[in-house]
Amino acid sequence: MSVASFLASEHPTAFSFEILPPLRGKSIEQVFKSIDRLMPFNPAYINITTHRTEVVYREISNGVFQRFTERKRPGTTAIAAAIKVKYGIPTVPHVICSDFSRSDLENELIDLSYLGITDILVLRGDRARGENRFVAAENGYENAIDLCRQVNDFNNGIMIDGSETTPLSEVFTYGVAGYPEKHEEAMNMDTDMEYLKAKVEEGAKYIVTQMFFDNSKYFDFVERCRNNNITVPIIPGLKPLTSLTQKSLLPKTFRIDYPEELAKEFQKCRNNDEVKALGVEWGAAQARELMAANVPSIHFYSMNAAASVEEIARRVY
Repeated sequence: MSVASFLASEHPTAFSFEILPPLRGKSIEQVFKSIDRLMPFNPAYINITTHRTEVVYREISNGVFQRFTERKRPGTTAIAAAIKVKYGIPTVPHVICSDFSRSDLENELIDLSYLGITDILVLRGDRARGENRFVAAENGYENAIDLCRQVNDFNNGIMIDGSETTPLSEVFTYGVAGYPEKHEEAMNMDTDMEYLKAKVEEGAKYIVTQMFFDNSKYFDFVERCRNNNITVPIIPGLKPLTSLTQKSLLPKTFRIDYPEELAKEFQKCRNNDEVKALGVEWGAAQARELMAANVPSIHFYSMNAAASVEEIARRVY
């Protein structure tokens, strides 16, 4: 059963989480340790992020710098395969437009198909660091909907050069991202909803939301989706607070708001341990309310927060 089929079926609220590939050259063992501590809660699937290539400048001689590019966290496809083999759990690698050409993306789909990994999350991805707008890779895409179309073509045996081959017997199914508080680049909530609806009409089988800390934002978002005839499952994404820097970092980076009650408690925190305790309490309360509403799954952004996700899961699952 695909992740999309599972999410659309009748079941208690599932548990899932997202991991980062290790930094270039680092062992996968740390990833396994994070997964091991969350396995007792029977995750329905595990997402693996994909990161774009970054530009760095290194001094090559006295006062002379050269431009280099590097992918600091390579290996999303390999990590997905390793997790699938080791744990027997569906893995959902992120397939992104950022810094990938159409040919790069086709090759990635080929590799995933060979590995039998056909659950993916289709995303545009982030802007390059230091850029004020998203710039597509050469011969790449500016929008996730175009990547959705390439996946659809690939499923039907149509390659990027127009040649045709045998359609896949096991096709890719995919989810897309949704933004309860609006994507930062959308002109307004209505246009944001139009873009989301177009991705669903193209073939997205479910939606995973950006993190939020006010459940009313999620419930309002679901209602707006339903009013726009978007009927696919909508998975809430939660991230536990873990550090004082997130007081301003998360609202700035992800364009989200803290509800007033949480903001007041956050202001009282004097160190990261107090923030982590608050994050667990708030995250558990969010999760309980979402479970009471019978959401299909709760997806935890567990990067650098596996211990907090573990504690929240222990309290609510």
